[in-house]
Amino acid sequence: MSRIALVTGATSGIGKATAEALAGVGINLILCGRRQDRLDEIAAQLAAKVEVTTLLFDVRDKGSVSAMIGSLPDHWKNIDILINNAGNAHGMGTLEEGDVEDWDAMIDGNVKGLLYVSKAIIPLMLERGKGHIVNISSIAGKETYVNGAVYCASKAAVEVLSQGMRLELTQHGIKITNVAPGAVETEFSLVRFKGDEARADKVYQGFDPLQAVDIADAILYAVNAPAHVTIADLTILASAQSAATTIYRK
Repeated sequence: MSRIALVTGATSGIGKATAEALAGVGINLILCGRRQDRLDEIAAQLAAKVEVTTLLFDVRDKGSVSAMIGSLPDHWKNIDILINNAGNAHGMGTLEEGDVEDWDAMIDGNVKGLLYVSKAIIPLMLERGKGHIVNISSIAGKETYVNGAVYCASKAAVEVLSQGMRLELTQHGIKITNVAPGAVETEFSLVRFKGDEARADKVYQGFDPLQAVDIADAILYAVNAPAHVTIADLTILASAQSAATTIYRK
């Protein structure tokens, strides 16, 4: 019987690449996101390989998260893999200059959103005595950098939540994997810099950044590891990157 994976933030970047990788090995998909047109487009692309359904919600809306996951038909609730990918970065500035709305967006999405989705899925895994949760953290969760304190704090929370989940859920047959990417060329910087394409492009100039498919490959490796193996924590950097903000450019 094919496994089922629920992927949040599936409409772009790492989430989309991960959905494609999972479909490539026959894992059925529940694609979640905030843009129905993109969900429909990706679902249509992958439907030739696997069964696909979509859920439209913002992870920051706990009522919507609970209602939409609760609305799944019973056979779709047999979720084997949860990819907690949805998240965001907004702005770069000192704490005294920071936009409180940006802070709320990052904390609500990166921390509370992960919790809301996990709370809806964990009981389903506990009932079956098995499952695998993959949380997408960041190198920023391991190293704090200038003008990024709130984003770094939100990703550090993901690191801690991954550890807490592992302590609580391993005994119930549920694996936890924390993946911490470095510089990945996606829409990330475009969102962070409020659509400023020139500024976003500059982030990835002068070196070969990671691509979303690189992270998807690592996730695929983790979820396909033998039953007796847990890939607990993966930090993935571009070859030109040695730390969160140390990148050797040409």
